Amino acid sequence: MNRVSVRILPVLIFLLFHVSKSEDEEVKRSLVGFMDKLAAGNVGRDQSWGWNMSSDPCNDKWIGVSCDTLSKSVKKVVLDELNLTGVLDIGFACKAISLSVLSLHSNNVVGSISEEIGNCKYLTHLYVSGNQISGQLPVSLKQLSNLKRFDISHNNFSGEVPDFSQISGLITFFAQNNHLTGEVPNLDFSHLLQLNISNNNFSGPIPDVKGRFSADSFSGNPGLCGELVSKPCPPTPPSKRKSNHSSIKRFFIYSGYAVLGVIVVLFVAFKLVSKMKPKDDKEAVETNTSRRSYKTSTTTSNESKITENKSEYSISSVESGVALSSLVVLTSPTGQGLRFEDLLRAPAELLGKGKHGSLYKVMLDNGVTTLAVKRIKDWSVDSEEFKRRMKTLDQTSHPSVLPSVAFYCSQQEKLLVYEYQPNGSLFGLLHGSQSGQAFGWESRLNVAAIVGDALAFMHEELSEDGIAHGNLKSTNILFNQNMDPCISEYGLMVFQTQDLSFDFQSSKDALDHAAPTYGSFKADIYGFGVILLELLTGKPVHTNGIDLARWVHSVVTEEWTVEVFDKALISQGASEERLLNLLQIALKCINPNPYERPNMNQVAVMISTLKDEEDRSSSHP
Repeated sequence: MNRVSVRILPVLIFLLFHVSKSEDEEVKRSLVGFMDKLAAGNVGRDQSWGWNMSSDPCNDKWIGVSCDTLSKSVKKVVLDELNLTGVLDIGFACKAISLSVLSLHSNNVVGSISEEIGNCKYLTHLYVSGNQISGQLPVSLKQLSNLKRFDISHNNFSGEVPDFSQISGLITFFAQNNHLTGEVPNLDFSHLLQLNISNNNFSGPIPDVKGRFSADSFSGNPGLCGELVSKPCPPTPPSKRKSNHSSIKRFFIYSGYAVLGVIVVLFVAFKLVSKMKPKDDKEAVETNTSRRSYKTSTTTSNESKITENKSEYSISSVESGVALSSLVVLTSPTGQGLRFEDLLRAPAELLGKGKHGSLYKVMLDNGVTTLAVKRIKDWSVDSEEFKRRMKTLDQTSHPSVLPSVAFYCSQQEKLLVYEYQPNGSLFGLLHGSQSGQAFGWESRLNVAAIVGDALAFMHEELSEDGIAHGNLKSTNILFNQNMDPCISEYGLMVFQTQDLSFDFQSSKDALDHAAPTYGSFKADIYGFGVILLELLTGKPVHTNGIDLARWVHSVVTEEWTVEVFDKALISQGASEERLLNLLQIALKCINPNPYERPNMNQVAVMISTLKDEEDRSSSHP
């Protein structure tokens, strides 16, 4: 048997290598095709550029290409000011599924942006300004849910702009000096930071831009009107057709009132009849249910310890009189058809225990579907408040915040069901067996930017509901199958007191109380600052009784700041200037006085600016 295994092993290794090689070759072939079209006729392109089938885009450092140091996948293609005169074929570029930045600023590229750009699902930055690109913008642009910066200025684009309103993370939209028509683009102006659509052919009223932009952003569009450009919009005359529609609308409204009145009367009559029925049957059912659940608990408690991981959450979840249908399935497609009994019967693996509960890996459908189940005990939040929070969170989505699939709620405990994330946590990546060696500066800065953007979005959307993360730490930053970070367990912990004031008699006292009780938005910002420190130092929050935030403060105070940074980052050639800039942001977040900490939107903008600088510098090695 051992000899057979030894003989088979090299074959398996060869097959695995061959398969991964084929996938890499396909992406490389597409990228070479992208450059062949883009640089057609360029005399200055030579062997040092790379971009050929005999070299590797990551290992051989193709010009303008940056790769993720962990997954060795192409993340950025930045080809600014290279006098490229060929044709843009976006479909070739989007074969690199991990591509997040594509920049062709200030060349002479022609062609158009095709519908295939919708395949660049992880694209965050698209810069094609200063070229000769023409045609209409594809509708598939609205599928780029991760897009943050979009610059198509100084080109020859025409036609109407597709709907961008669902791209909630978009902060830059530059489309000036084109031939675009139609109404002002439909954007989420509440999050937009930079806007310029001047010198086009837009027409109609300028929408409410939340006071964020001036008339300069809209100048050079004679057809636009509104208070911002001091040009009143003509009134829309009422038409006969509109009047007829109004009459029909009123008819349906009054009919609806009549139907609603009948329903109310029938409901009241039904309640009165129900109260007159004897209660004996109901009491008998409750008694039998109680006995049955007690028997289940007693029997299960005597089972072998081999099934302990499975039974631990399933026994105490089914309490006296609790029906199996009490599992609430939310809007995530993963949870459709999920039943409580499915969770009870499925094999489960205990992943870890914490102060507030346990986490299990649950496999359904013979391992086809894998879920993570968080079991929370001894939490002083009543069931109605818990349900309200879960349903509010379900209505607030961000691609980098892990949504709940379903939840279960009772007096004694709560269960939360998530999609299982296969690549572990940020804590494991930084402090696990690899100790962050393969986790380079660009990857760490990317994590900081993505998590910061997501947290800023959630804070803004949920500020009125008062729902913060409540327990933000590196173990709650998970990586999906594409190694993209996402925030887990958002809103799971509740802030116990809204009083954030405390005595600042000395800096030591302030540091001792710097991270208030779970749940406040300011505590989230502190937690995010600590995550930034972990990314910068490579050190865990607590080591041999030493607190990371206090240690960083002491080192910085003694003016030995460079000693703070992870030596692996320094050896990889990370920019000390940008390391220091991110450290300054982290120190603002962990300010002992919570009222002096910036809000998450300010933090996200600072990190995004820093990442843009890094992207620009890495494109010119």
